[in-house]
Amino acid sequence: MPAISFQSVSKAYPSPRGPQGSTFQALDHVSLDIEEGEFFGLLGPNGAGKTTMISILAGLTRASSGRVTVLGSDVQTDYADARRKLGVVPQELVFDPFFNVREMLRIQSGYFGVKNNDAWVDELLGGLGLTDKANANMRQLSGGMKRRVLVAQALVHKPPVIVLDEPTAGVDVELRQTLWQFVANLNKQGSTVLLTTHYLEEAEALCGRIAMLKTGRIVALDKTSDLLKAASSNVLRFKTGDALPIELAARARITGRIVQLPAHNALEIEQYLAAVRQAGVTVEDVEIRKADLEDVFLDVMGNTEEVGA
Repeated sequence: MPAISFQSVSKAYPSPRGPQGSTFQALDHVSLDIEEGEFFGLLGPNGAGKTTMISILAGLTRASSGRVTVLGSDVQTDYADARRKLGVVPQELVFDPFFNVREMLRIQSGYFGVKNNDAWVDELLGGLGLTDKANANMRQLSGGMKRRVLVAQALVHKPPVIVLDEPTAGVDVELRQTLWQFVANLNKQGSTVLLTTHYLEEAEALCGRIAMLKTGRIVALDKTSDLLKAASSNVLRFKTGDALPIELAARARITGRIVQLPAHNALEIEQYLAAVRQAGVTVEDVEIRKADLEDVFLDVMGNTEEVGA
């Protein structure tokens, strides 16, 4: 039995800009099974449909068609069972300003009928670095600390399926390390984890399998290792303050002074460097590296053909 199953799920919203009666297709017959114990990544650009999928999974939005289950419980017809099996960490910082951290976790436990779980609350506080903030009012916490509390709230009823929707957006390195160590440990103990993130190095390091969404459709679905194998084998990387020749600029990924060019073989690398020299471009810190998940992601998003789906 899959931990999470999307069965030909579609979602259409009324279009605010189109003619009256027109719709915007947020999801288009998405089918996806996530097995128990997986650490699964759901990637895609803004507007691809990731948040819509999670909203349907969490019961916040009703699908236009199709079916979604959590460990066999339908999110619409068996919604109470589905909610108990699911812990969701949202993108937004949502909190009650009138309670301290421990009170918030006790209240959240009560929503699921969980009593006398102070030992687990203490473990959550310790694992997420919140022990010294247990009696602090939520209004007194920094943004990073509030996000840690959101994670603890999602886990307080010990759900077997955990959904992390951009959990490290805008937070410091320390929180990322603390969070991933804690969640990875839960995954080793059998919890299923679904992660959405724009930090692709996190997805590459953590996720055993990845799906990529584009305009409401799955355009890639495979093991992370197989997606990386399918990418171009190398990337030429260097720094420059000069403008690249037009033909190189069209192929390059440029971030400030850093230029990265996909290279399938040594001859292609030589051709890039020759073109740079001929154009009089001054370069430094030249290196050749293996393609990473960001390279795969950009390649897939720029290609309309589906990969492994």
